[in-house]
Amino acid sequence: MIRKKIINYIVIGCIAGLTGTCGLANAQTNEKGWVDLFDGKTLNGWKSLGGNAPYEVEDGTIIGTMTKGTPNSFLVTEKEYGDFILELEVKLEGNQTNSGIQTRSHFDPNANNGKGRVYGRQIEIDPSERAWTGGVYDEARRGWIYPLDLNEAAKGAYKQEEFNHIRIEAIGDELRTWVNNIPVSHVIDTLDKEGFIGLQVHSIKDALHGKKVYFKNIRIQTDNLKPKKTPKDLYVVNLKPNDISSAEKSSGWKLLFNGKDATGWTSVHGGGFPTKGWEIQNGMITVHKSDGGESTNGGDIVTKEQYAVFDLSFEFKLTEGANSGVKYFVTLKEKAKGSSIGPEFQILDDAKHPDAKMGRDGNRTLASLYDLITSNRDGRARRPIGEWNRGRIVVTADNQVTHYLNGIKMVTYKRGSKEYRDLVAISKYKDWDRFGEAKKGHILLQDHGDKVSFRSIKIKK
Repeated sequence: MIRKKIINYIVIGCIAGLTGTCGLANAQTNEKGWVDLFDGKTLNGWKSLGGNAPYEVEDGTIIGTMTKGTPNSFLVTEKEYGDFILELEVKLEGNQTNSGIQTRSHFDPNANNGKGRVYGRQIEIDPSERAWTGGVYDEARRGWIYPLDLNEAAKGAYKQEEFNHIRIEAIGDELRTWVNNIPVSHVIDTLDKEGFIGLQVHSIKDALHGKKVYFKNIRIQTDNLKPKKTPKDLYVVNLKPNDISSAEKSSGWKLLFNGKDATGWTSVHGGGFPTKGWEIQNGMITVHKSDGGESTNGGDIVTKEQYAVFDLSFEFKLTEGANSGVKYFVTLKEKAKGSSIGPEFQILDDAKHPDAKMGRDGNRTLASLYDLITSNRDGRARRPIGEWNRGRIVVTADNQVTHYLNGIKMVTYKRGSKEYRDLVAISKYKDWDRFGEAKKGHILLQDHGDKVSFRSIKIKK
């Protein structure tokens, strides 16, 4: 085997010398179609982009050194890749550092005051207490796509101060990851059909100057790819609008909005879908602006079906100063004036709508359990007004409820608990008997008199 690898190295190197292309001069084909991206001796086939952190080779390992005063640095392949399976081993020094592996990524030479910037999907390497290794971050573009709040069980996969085996599958529109053979993330995206692979040395605080990150045994497959199986309950972040993937179908997900018409939805007042105030166009269901009042134009809309234990995902896009909400366990029995009654995932422009300053301690802000529990204030969970945000509401059989915003956990509580009822008793819902404790109910999209759009509304019982 050693003799065969040496011969492959010489042949490929000679071909590169004859053709003048040395993008993967030291790539070595080995067993089962794997190709080594790193020859263990040199950085041939790689180049540095972005910051000025140094990379060197020692004992068959690429070592990146964290350097104060420089932005994120990347060692990237000179060749670009489309579909592939990539495996490598990674180790970081300490638990306050950070790194990542770029996939199908690109370089903008004009960014960062002409110094350039790498952007694209990155597989996170995170030895901190947060423990999001294997999650998917869109470097210098969209931010977090798959934080590990979406897969709590995988947070223990990474081993500090040890080499960790990372597997990345980028096949078609799907990106999946494993850490030490534990499945971590699954993303379906429409961007970047191909691009380079990169190894990151993250920008740091001065106190971390000199810390190192290690990469070794870097190999890739590009032909006859055979995806590895993942468990059915692994949550999928599907960024294709109004789409259910084969993995989601097998797990039991169904669309609540088909992107075309109002099938499955009706007015809270009965008589079918509202004839005014709502519009379905371009794959979106949109409530239009009126007077900013609750349910004074087209009125709220609800699913025809009711749900008890469920996992609900949806995307929403706010306009400036807008207010809306997604409610659940809505029974329609209360006959309330204005909006119908039920626990609410608040949808709000926190900066410009007055509701954000009302209630108690911010419990009417974006992704809060409206008027009851304030959402996580992590700014990374929020996308700018006018961009799509991803909401998620999970209700388990023991009445535990969790709100997520763009994959980050925002609120968790237990319906019917003493803590929950104490909060209800000091809220605007205090006069409603057993508020939010119905065994089942409708899903509701709120008309609050402001323009807000929804899409990709899907549910798993």
